[in-house]
Amino acid sequence: MLTRRIIACLDVRDGRVVKGIQFVDLIDAGDPAALAHRHAQEGADEIVLLDITATHEGRATLLDTVRRTAQQLFVPFTVGGGIRTAEDAAAVFEAGADKVSINSAALANPALIGQIGADFGAQAVIVAIDARRAARRNPEATDPVHEARVFTHGGRRDTGRTAVEWAREAESRGAGEILLTSMDSDGTRAGFDCELTAAVSSAVRIPVIASGGAGTVAHFAEVFRAGQADAALAASIFHFGVSSARALKESLAQSGIPVRLPC
Repeated sequence: MLTRRIIACLDVRDGRVVKGIQFVDLIDAGDPAALAHRHAQEGADEIVLLDITATHEGRATLLDTVRRTAQQLFVPFTVGGGIRTAEDAAAVFEAGADKVSINSAALANPALIGQIGADFGAQAVIVAIDARRAARRNPEATDPVHEARVFTHGGRRDTGRTAVEWAREAESRGAGEILLTSMDSDGTRAGFDCELTAAVSSAVRIPVIASGGAGTVAHFAEVFRAGQADAALAASIFHFGVSSARALKESLAQSGIPVRLPC
């Protein structure tokens, strides 16, 4: 059985790591380079840095922050936010990223997925999907999970597309992974949206990273089993000392979830 990955996420705004609930009420969590180094030392398999306001503010990714963070890492490093073109992606790779995460730009120009993949390999292209269940907008939705819609620009714009549909297209265009964030669960620490994660995981053959709602070890076990996730991403529980990646992995291993334990 393939090992499941634990990924620490750094949501960055104005050069600082922040965390909120359902994409709002952000509070400062620390310096990205310092936090990335700590999480990697504590056993995180990968680090993801998301410049969460770059797209909304119409600017490029903060490359100085990327460089400074990359210098502290010895694990795979993904960067997202403000990547609109293959040239933007190249600049992020040059700054030290191993993978890029694209969201709004991929929806606006799906061909971008293949363009970046042609230059750097499909394994280096993650398509991020921020999704909200249909029931939040329409209480009469017959299938709120499969009707969950994709949002862009930091959760500000409803694209009208469903998460399952867009995940399938992203895969067909050459995405190497899907980073699926449940906007309803984000920051709540009440658990991942396992139903939504399972719906997307069942629709594609590429790895799906679950994001949004991590609060306990049990939540990770649930999303790996019921959600069929290949990896799980978290922020708050690592930033604020609820658990280290090492302690989380040890508990998962004891419960039968295959993980790579740190030395």
